[in-house]
Amino acid sequence: MQKRILVVDDDKMNLRRTTLILEKHYEVLLAESGQEALEKLKDEQIDLVLLDIGMPGMNGIETFERMKEDGLEIPVIFLTASGYEDDVMTAIRMGAVNYLKKPYIPKSLLERVEKEFEKE
Repeated sequence: MQKRILVVDDDKMNLRRTTLILEKHYEVLLAESGQEALEKLKDEQIDLVLLDIGMPGMNGIETFERMKEDGLEIPVIFLTASGYEDDVMTAIRMGAVNYLKKPYIPKSLLERVEKEFEKE
């Protein structure tokens, strides 16, 4: 069965680009906000989350905190356009499996995702 990846980003172009990169290998679901992501995570079987840190409303760190509170133990790779080391370090301390700085090279994204699925 094909692995399912939830991509969470408030930027429609980033969602489209990430989908184009991943859809040949994985089933891709999309969310444009942290709240929408949490709803999909409750309703869908998701194997991995690609989560943007910088979103309006509920940012990626807050979304990840809510996932943990809800007992969702799904691997998360954070996507960040900011160079803020604090955000990345916070995410890793909270249990994120990896991160990728935007804009990313398609090959880098695929390698990070494949590496995570090889752990299973």
